[in-house]
Amino acid sequence: MSSSSALPFSPSTISHPPSSLSLTHLPNYSSLLNNEQQCTKPRTIRYRLSELCRQGKPHLARQLFDEIPQPTTVLWNTIIIGFVCNNMPHEAILFYSRLKHVGSLLCDQYTYSSVLKACAETKKIHVGKAVHCHILRSGIHPSRIVSNSLLNMYSTCLVSGNGYNNIHIIIPQVGSVEDSVYADLTPILGGSENGSDCDLVERVFRTMRKRNVVAWNTIFSWYVKRKRFSEAVRCFVMMMRLGIKPTVVSFVNIFPAVSEIRDVRVADVLYGLLVKLGNEYVNDLYVVSAAIVMYADLGCVDLASRIFENTCERNTEIWNSMISGYIQNNFPFKAVDLFLEAVEAEDVVTIDDVTFVSALMATSQLQHLEFAQQLHACLIKKCMDSQVISLNAMIATYSRCNCVGDSFKVFNGMKERDIVSWNTMVSALVQNGLDDEALMLVYEMQKLGVAIDDITITILLSAASNLRDREIGKQTHAYLLRHNIQFEGMESYLIDMYAKSSMIREAQAIFQSNLTNDKDQATWNAMIAGNTQNGLIEQSFVVFKEMLEQNVKPNAVTLASILPSCSQSGSIAIGKQLHCFAIRNLFENNVYVVSALVDMYSKSGIIDYAESVFLKSPEKNSVTYTNMILGYGQHGMGKKALTLFYSLQQNGLEPDEVTFVAVLSACSYTGLVDEGLQIFELMGEEYEIQPSAEHYACVIDMLGRVGRLGEAHNFAKQLGEEGNVLGIWGSLLAACRVHRNFELGKIVSSKLFELEGSARISGYHILLSNIYAEEGNWQSVDNVRRGMRKMGLSKEVGCSWIDTSGYPNCFVSKDKKHPQCCMIYDMLGYLTINMKDAGYKPKLELMEEWIYGLEE
Repeated sequence: MSSSSALPFSPSTISHPPSSLSLTHLPNYSSLLNNEQQCTKPRTIRYRLSELCRQGKPHLARQLFDEIPQPTTVLWNTIIIGFVCNNMPHEAILFYSRLKHVGSLLCDQYTYSSVLKACAETKKIHVGKAVHCHILRSGIHPSRIVSNSLLNMYSTCLVSGNGYNNIHIIIPQVGSVEDSVYADLTPILGGSENGSDCDLVERVFRTMRKRNVVAWNTIFSWYVKRKRFSEAVRCFVMMMRLGIKPTVVSFVNIFPAVSEIRDVRVADVLYGLLVKLGNEYVNDLYVVSAAIVMYADLGCVDLASRIFENTCERNTEIWNSMISGYIQNNFPFKAVDLFLEAVEAEDVVTIDDVTFVSALMATSQLQHLEFAQQLHACLIKKCMDSQVISLNAMIATYSRCNCVGDSFKVFNGMKERDIVSWNTMVSALVQNGLDDEALMLVYEMQKLGVAIDDITITILLSAASNLRDREIGKQTHAYLLRHNIQFEGMESYLIDMYAKSSMIREAQAIFQSNLTNDKDQATWNAMIAGNTQNGLIEQSFVVFKEMLEQNVKPNAVTLASILPSCSQSGSIAIGKQLHCFAIRNLFENNVYVVSALVDMYSKSGIIDYAESVFLKSPEKNSVTYTNMILGYGQHGMGKKALTLFYSLQQNGLEPDEVTFVAVLSACSYTGLVDEGLQIFELMGEEYEIQPSAEHYACVIDMLGRVGRLGEAHNFAKQLGEEGNVLGIWGSLLAACRVHRNFELGKIVSSKLFELEGSARISGYHILLSNIYAEEGNWQSVDNVRRGMRKMGLSKEVGCSWIDTSGYPNCFVSKDKKHPQCCMIYDMLGYLTINMKDAGYKPKLELMEEWIYGLEE
């Protein structure tokens, strides 16, 4: 073998053992050597070398090897295999390099198989390719064992799309030995740094003359790693047709592929074959665990449970698989019961940190604080409170139970933290509305040198969205660009953040920057929702149409995002079409789609449709109830709104702050003042919800609508600093105008102008102007109007729309843009004459004010 084909290692690079481990310390070395010289029996030396390696002393074995004058290939192989078996793959590769430099011996199949195993363990694909080249240059056809080792090496090293993720790459120097070897290898295998290395696994598999079950198992595993699940199943079928009997590993490798193709029939056939092969297969613990996971992934939790119950022997993995299966299929109670059963059977099964993490996940779903505390105590009792993975799950569980303070205590007491610990704690703060505290913790991460990853970035963008903080959002985006961070769903997070921060142009720029038309559903949904939230209704429909043209199928989130645009634009016909689409695609029972449909129909004036959708829905959350309560209130059905509110808790749901705003508004619209005040008291006493400015404004509006202006004014004054909100006093001013309480209206308006500061709002000035007009104080009207002009304020134009023949018609005052405006104004004139004939008399004060406004 020429030196040009050797690896770029010289014997001098191999580190020798320390002098304290010299050969003189080896027992009976002289007799061994004499025996070897006298009897010339390599087997004796080989036995001694193998014995030292089995005892975990490969360095001593190599020292003994170094004293052998002319070692055979078998002895070289013994040392290489010894290094591999003692988890010293780097030393095995170095020793192989030394063998290639000797050049006087030919490597055999065991040499190549062993060093390929070492390459697989070290993920050194360049070295593995060089060894492959040596095999091809040797002139012998690879045996089955070498071919299987090649398959294993390539499938282990090529773990990602380009074959280089998580791989320690040796970069050869120009003109080095490995460089020439790699150049020779390229035309043979077709692999290069810019080529498709992932094809090498299939090429090696296809070139094998005889494939045993080990080779087939490797190719199954490879296809699963590459997410080519259908091909994995087809290969399994082909193997069976060739008459090759599957092993236990075959089923363990193929079951994940069946889970991903979502075909229960294939799963049943494979498990039936497993049962047919006998107890050796069906009772294997690894197969049982894989089968439980497969059926749980397919949603057949009853079949997974049946397999679990029929298992005679269970190890920790089987218990964990079944508990996780229950959690995955939303059976947290069963998961907790099974965990308790595992605890009782602890003499048979060992509970590990994965078991506790699964139990904590179930507790999170149940939001059962007391059981979470018991699990925490159990962790401490079993001295497992130092396990980082368990404590991370503990932080998340306390957060889901609304005990973020306890989450922080666990986090603060951790002796060791990983990036998951930090991200879990930051996420817990964001989920509990403590966005500022979350930002401070990220700042602490940076001070301590903890690297921010893509998960941290997503949490930061969520915090910026919640705070509507443009600066934080832009800084986070800049950090992404500076550090070239990219992750799945990044565009949707950025679009959502900019849209919620009222920076819709920036959101649209990010959306349009992707010119490859490979946007995922989340990105389309974020842009549709962003346009809707910012009042760009027509743009929402344009993006939705583009989404359909790009053959991206809308999902439940898409419908929940586009339906609000229908009510805002008056496009009830489009809303009905979307409802039909939801029914055809089985989204009509999705809780988010149902909530959006109820909101759309009620705001479009079709309360019967909204009520029908609500009653037919099998699943409802607090948002669904809130939208229906609000719809009843807007349509004057106060009693129905109250009945629905009180039924909320009976159905296992708790009203939140928005629900109380809805029911208080309903009481205000329908004049149910006493009932509304009772609910307002109930909010703090029974549900421990601190009233916000919106709740106070509802109470003011409720009292003001029925003319109880004195009570409303006193209520507003009693709030003190907490009541210094424009919405609260604005509601009172509107009530003063309706009930013609001009004196109180002037007092309230002065308070409003004091509160608004530089944030001038034209609506309050218009209200005061109308109060003066109704009072007949035209000088004050003139002063208010002149003051508005000086501040650059103008009356916002009101808009009305009506849907005719599926097309929304929009109207504003003095609008002449409608194509049929002449006919419309003729009809208005005709109606005005009929109104006068019917005895209708308009308010002269308001007419005078309107005329005064025209002259102005």
